[in-house]
Amino acid sequence: MHLYHKTPVGSHCRAERRSARARERVNAVFRLGIIDGGSVTVPAVSRQADYVLSQVQERKIRFIRLWFTDVQGFLKSVSISPQELQTAFEEGMTFDGSSIDGYARVQEADMLAFPDPATFQILPWQQDEQVARMFCDIVTPDGEPFAGDPRTVLKKNLQRAADLGYTFYVAPELEYFYFADSGPEPQVLDRGGYFDLTPLDSAREYRRKTINALERMGIPIEHSHHEVAPSQHEIIVRYTDAMTMADNIMSFRLTVKEVALAHGIYATFMPKPLEDHDGSGMHLHMSLFEGEENVFAEEGAEHGLSKTGESFIAGLLTHAREITAVTNQWVNSYKRLVAGFDAPIWVSWGHNNQSALVRVPTVKKDKPDSVRVEYRSADSAANPYLTLAVLLAAGLEGIDKRYELPPELPGNVFALSQSERQAAGLSRLPETLSEALDVMERSELIRRALGDHVTDWFLRNKRKEWDRYQHHVSRFELETYLPVL
Repeated sequence: MHLYHKTPVGSHCRAERRSARARERVNAVFRLGIIDGGSVTVPAVSRQADYVLSQVQERKIRFIRLWFTDVQGFLKSVSISPQELQTAFEEGMTFDGSSIDGYARVQEADMLAFPDPATFQILPWQQDEQVARMFCDIVTPDGEPFAGDPRTVLKKNLQRAADLGYTFYVAPELEYFYFADSGPEPQVLDRGGYFDLTPLDSAREYRRKTINALERMGIPIEHSHHEVAPSQHEIIVRYTDAMTMADNIMSFRLTVKEVALAHGIYATFMPKPLEDHDGSGMHLHMSLFEGEENVFAEEGAEHGLSKTGESFIAGLLTHAREITAVTNQWVNSYKRLVAGFDAPIWVSWGHNNQSALVRVPTVKKDKPDSVRVEYRSADSAANPYLTLAVLLAAGLEGIDKRYELPPELPGNVFALSQSERQAAGLSRLPETLSEALDVMERSELIRRALGDHVTDWFLRNKRKEWDRYQHHVSRFELETYLPVL
């Protein structure tokens, strides 16, 4: 379930809507930055930095954590004191890039992390002292944006959209599990199901405290609920521009884990931790705006979807198999993408169709500009920067080359027979990480979207992961074959 507003809560004033959208566009431009001659500059950075410096002093901030991610999407952090913050803004923070997965070789180790002052927030779970964080852009010693930085990858794809006049908005539905501890055997906290309330939803208090912490960090939440599987939960983050959202997803995952640890439990975004139940996905609701206009919306069109929106969907479908290694990057991801559960496995689209890979949700009558596209296969454990980059690249490719949208499959795709799927021309998403990597390696779109550095490193790293998995003898094999063979 997802409520997708393009107006402030409770607002019915057109002037207020225009004002809110204008603020969104200004924020989106600032968060995107300007890539000029290979260097990233932000016109308002000095004003933002001055504001952060004053806040650090007034709020008596003891430490500032500078955050960035490696290529796989693991959060990295270095803490600095307030006395070092001015230097970090002006000169960057030097670190050893050769020690970060997917970054530099030993002979090219030096990297600079430049904090983005627009991402300054105080961490609400630090009780004993004030600690703040900022996300960073990674730059080489020559002042060039580092090609291996996932944030830079997304920024370049957003720049392409901006050159076409578009702003990319995203709203994710993030699913995860709570377990009693982080041991090898997951121990669920409840036996609840979809939308269950007390006493089956025993973790509602953890969700409430998580939402409070997120909102104190400036991350607005639409709603939350117990999901389908035991001990599974979903929190939906309100839409914003894609760069802000990628940062928000990283903050979201850490906040969920920190709150869980504070209560003596463990939270995981592992795609498929329970064998007989649904896994955790990240359904991504996406739209493109041109100024104040949602280019996916067209008055009078069927279901309100414009030709531009249709071409965007066609791009997602055409390149779905190529981008799956990025949206579903773990060996375990492909235990989630199997028949018998809610995760999509067939490349199809439909209106309000939960079995489709791409869904066009029903739009409320009083919100025609809330038309959006939902992509349903991504894991909540995916690298959000790379995931949004490849989804945007695929959609823009469809728009640029005017892809034709294939016919909609209105029924339950899972219920179709093999002959019916063949007649409809349906293809299946890759069934293993190895297959996904093979398709990715042949993709020109992926190489353009991610760049050579990230593409080559990603393929090498994930093939090593697959090789380790191939050598592993699973419990299933031991239980099935050892007693009889």
